[in-house]
Amino acid sequence: MSEWPSYATVRFSGLAEGFDPSVDRVEMERGVPKESIINSDVIFQIQATVLFKTPEDADSFEAWYFNDIKRIGWFSIRHPRKGPLTARIVSGNIGMLSPQAPRFFFSQRTMTLEYLR
Repeated sequence: MSEWPSYATVRFSGLAEGFDPSVDRVEMERGVPKESIINSDVIFQIQATVLFKTPEDADSFEAWYFNDIKRIGWFSIRHPRKGPLTARIVSGNIGMLSPQAPRFFFSQRTMTLEYLR
């Protein structure tokens, strides 16, 4: 399994995490709604901003994305709170590359990662 590249820094300031609880809720004619669990596992999503320090780092990330994980593959990454986990990029969408300095030194992409809990 591929590992998240060390040159692609996930910025903590832009990190957001959430999940779909996978619960079915049925409104009742009388009384409280009934709820049941649909799946035993849930999919967590992490909204992350990824920083690249050089234009070569951004190019290397694209090469990793196309060649190693082939856009939709799973990879290992270190979660800042939970430690190592296996994740993938939602719908293979790595977002737009936006420069933060001239000539794409310090560029970034915003993407959503997901993992199963």
